[in-house]
Amino acid sequence: MGDVKELHQRWCIADGHADSLMWNRDLCERSTEGHVDFPRLREAGVKLQCFTLVTRGFPFIGGFPLFAAWRKWPREARGGEWLRALWQIEKLESFCARSGDTVRIATTGVGLEDNLAHGRLSAVLGVEGGHAIEGKVERLAELHRRGVRFMGLTHLSNNDLGGSSFPMMGNRGLTPLGHQVMEQMAHLGLSVDVAHASEQTLTDLFAHPTVRYFSSHTGVRAAGGGWRNLSDVALRTIAQRGGVVGIILAPVYLGGDTMDDVVRHVEHAVDVMGEEGVGVGSDYDGMVALPKGMRDVTDLPRLTEALLRRHPESWVERVMGGNFRRYFRETLGGG
Repeated sequence: MGDVKELHQRWCIADGHADSLMWNRDLCERSTEGHVDFPRLREAGVKLQCFTLVTRGFPFIGGFPLFAAWRKWPREARGGEWLRALWQIEKLESFCARSGDTVRIATTGVGLEDNLAHGRLSAVLGVEGGHAIEGKVERLAELHRRGVRFMGLTHLSNNDLGGSSFPMMGNRGLTPLGHQVMEQMAHLGLSVDVAHASEQTLTDLFAHPTVRYFSSHTGVRAAGGGWRNLSDVALRTIAQRGGVVGIILAPVYLGGDTMDDVVRHVEHAVDVMGEEGVGVGSDYDGMVALPKGMRDVTDLPRLTEALLRRHPESWVERVMGGNFRRYFRETLGGG
C-alpha cells in the first residue's frame, strides 16, 4: 500500500461523481460521516473531484424537501429546485474560500492544470437532473457563469426534459424542451452527463452532432449488475466522441461487493472503449454502499492496488484519473 499511496500523491487521481454537497457537512473539516471531505480527498491523493448538485433525487418527487430539512438546510434554500442548486453552489464556493487556497472550482482547462501544478484540488461542478432549471432554458447560462460545467438531463425519475433509466419509467425520449436544453448546452460548452438517461433519451442525445457527453458514474451491462448500466453500444458511442465513463463503486450496479467486481467492470469498459475512455465515478455520498474493504475515499488506493496486480502503471494511471483530466481539460472551456 505504501508504494500505491506514493503513486496517488504523484498522479492526477480523479473521481467523476460525489453527492457530498447535499448532506450539508462542512467539507473543510475531516468527518467520520459520509465518504468525502477536503482533508480525506487530500489524504487519498485526489486532485480532481466532481461534485454534483442534487435537487430532486428520490424517484418520488416529494422526498427531497424532507431530506433537506433533516440535513438542516436553511428554509430559504429548500423552496424549489433552482434555489436548491444555487445554495449548493454557494456552499462549495464558501468551502473553497475557507480552504486556504487548497481547493478551487475548476472552470477552465488552464485553471485545472494550474491547480495541479500548485497542488490544489480541482472541484468540478455538475448538476444531477435538468429539472433544476425549472423549465427555464436561459438558466443554463447562469449555471455556466456560476462555474457549472456538466449536467445530466434526468436523474431518478422522468422530468420535463426526458426519460430516466430508473425501472418502470417507460423508456421515454427527449422532449421538445429537452432538445432545446441540449442545443443550449452544446452552445455554452456544458457537457451532458448520461448516467441516468433512458435508452431512448441516450439515442436522442447521441444523434446530436456536437454535444460532448460522458457518464459520471455507471456500471457496464455486459459485466453484470444493475438496471442502469450502459450497453457496449453506448460505451462505444461515448468513446467515439472522446467521452469518458466513470465506473461506479456501488455493489448494486456491479453485481457484487468486492474490489474484483469493480475491476471486472473497469476491464470490460476498457476492452470496449479503449484505454482512453474509462475512469472512476464512485458515487460517493450518493446513498449507496461501497465495496468490502472500502469505507470512504481514503480507501481508494485499494482499487489502484487491485488494478496494478493485472495491468501496467500507465494503464492504471489513465483509469485512476488521467482520462478524466484529459476530458475536462478539453471540455471545461478556455480562459
